[in-house]
Formats: sequence, structure tokens, C-alpha cells
Amino acid sequence: MSKPSILTVILNFRTAELTLKATKAVVREMADLNGEIIIVDNCSGDGSFDLIAKAVTDNDWDKDNFVRVIQSGHNGGFGAGNNVAIQAGLSDGSKPDFIYILNSDAWPEPGAIRELQDFLIRTPKAGMAGGYVQGDDGEPHRTAFRFPSIGGEFEAAARTSIFSRLLADSIVALPMPTENTQVDWVAGASLMMRGTMLDEIGLFDEIFFLYFEETDLCRRAANAGWHTYYVPKSAVIHIGSVSTGMKTWQRTPGYWFDSRLHYFSKNHGSFYAIMATLAQISGGLIWRFRRLISDKPQCDPDGFLGDLVVHSCKALFKKQPSTNNAPVNRNMVKDSK
Repeated sequence: MSKPSILTVILNFRTAELTLKATKAVVREMADLNGEIIIVDNCSGDGSFDLIAKAVTDNDWDKDNFVRVIQSGHNGGFGAGNNVAIQAGLSDGSKPDFIYILNSDAWPEPGAIRELQDFLIRTPKAGMAGGYVQGDDGEPHRTAFRFPSIGGEFEAAARTSIFSRLLADSIVALPMPTENTQVDWVAGASLMMRGTMLDEIGLFDEIFFLYFEETDLCRRAANAGWHTYYVPKSAVIHIGSVSTGMKTWQRTPGYWFDSRLHYFSKNHGSFYAIMATLAQISGGLIWRFRRLISDKPQCDPDGFLGDLVVHSCKALFKKQPSTNNAPVNRNMVKDSK
């Protein structure tokens, strides 16, 4: 029996140096695995493509198409960029058994990729698996979650212990599992997906520019009977938000609100989306009242609640986009180098 094949995808957007650091780690981890690596430059426009392509050649990583560098053609966001690589497939035109996506500001620890592959091989109903992620400062990142809900939106915005206790089963971020655990969804910073599952449910919905795309994919997988797992022995170091700048947002960008609304509307309907938004607004008002009477910190970007209200009101008069997640041929895109 032949060894399963893995296509590792690293999406670059103006993070060339970090992308090369991630690539070096992946080259090491893929050395004794059957597969290839694709780096997608998501229309960076800053010379990233040429810099990365040259480094790949200089390091001889492109021998036998082990590492390819391709251009997305346009910056359609996280899901669209990864879709380009998944559709490109392996260099011989075949489809990989597994697709591993890794953020450009992340690098796997020894054995991380193999651990996910072996887990999926052992667990036929598992469609996706992600692992333990920690910052470069050693702090663990929450990467295992429940699906967002009305209760979860209220709890997260209220940040008040009494509501957290009452809505414990709705809290999105799960306590960090210490063993292999089935969860609703895992973060896309380090995520392995089964190719046959993607053939069934489709690739990332490209209406999501950034955020909620992996949540949506895991929900579609669950609806089709596939399971998602957190595998803690697969460890990755992740700086986090380098391309998006989320950690230093002064205001929340419109695409975050767009993605949030699309997720709720698509998966639960317009009425549920409205109720989820009202829940977040209500919880946010509770937190702001607590800040008025105590020294609680500001936890949201400036103007977050007002921006959410304005975005929601505009959405009432705006036609919502149709979904874009039909199964597609994973071998359509040619690489350019």
C-alpha cells in the first residue's frame, strides 16, 4: 500500500521572511513524508513572490517540485488563497490524500505534521484535525472551539462571571484539551483536512475574506457527518495576526463584520443572525456599564459596538451574498514560477 500524500499550503501576504521561516520548518517535517509544499503569494505587491521564489531556488527546495511558489492572481482573502493551492494539487496532477494548511507566521515543532496525518489515518470519520498552538513567547493559544451561537455572543460580549456560569455550554473557546478530543472547530493556523471530505463538502467559502472561514468549513463538515478533532501532540509556534494586524486594531475592519454576518446568516438564517447581533449588543452594553462603575479595561477596538450597530443596520438594506462552497476540481490551477 502506498504512503498517503500530503499537500502543505503556506499562504503569504507581505510576510516573506516569516513565510520562508515557516517553509524551512515544513521542509524539515515533510522530508520523510510523501508530499509537496505550495507557497501561495496572495497578491502581496511588495516583491514577496520574487523574494520567496528566489529563496526556494537558492535552497534547492524546488527539486522534483517539492516546493512550488504560485501566485493567487488576486487577494481574495484567506480561504480563496488556500483554495488556489488546493485546486492546484500535486505537481503530477493528482489529488493529495490530505491537505495541511499553515499560517505564514507559524512553524511546526518536530513531528507536528506526521501526528495529524497519523491521527486522520487512524480515525476514518475525522475530516479535519488541528493541534496545540503557542505563541513565540511560550503562551498557549486557544484553538479548540464550540460553534458560535446567540448565547456565546452574549457571554463573550458581557464578560461577566454570572453569565459565563449560566451559559457555560455556549462559551466558544473551550478549555484546552490535554488529549485527542472531538470539537466543533479548530483554528486554521495549523489544520489538516482529508481530501475526500473536501471533494464532498467543497473548499473554503470565498465570500469570507478573513475570519469565520474555517468555522464555516468545520460546520459544513459536521453537517455532512465528518468530525473535527484537536490533537495536542501536534505542536506549532504561532506569532499571530502578522498579516491582519488584529492585535493592534484601532477599529474593527468591515470585513470582520461582513464575515460574522455571513456566517450566522448562511448557517442559521437571517432572524438568527439578527438575534445573535442583538445578543452581542446587549452583552456589550452590560460590559460598558460595568466599566462606568469600575476600573474594567477596554477590551474591544475603539467604536466596536457602534460599528457593529451601523454595519447591522446597513445590512438590513443590503442583499446578502450567496454561498460559494460547491465541490470543485482540485486540479484546475496551474502554478507560475
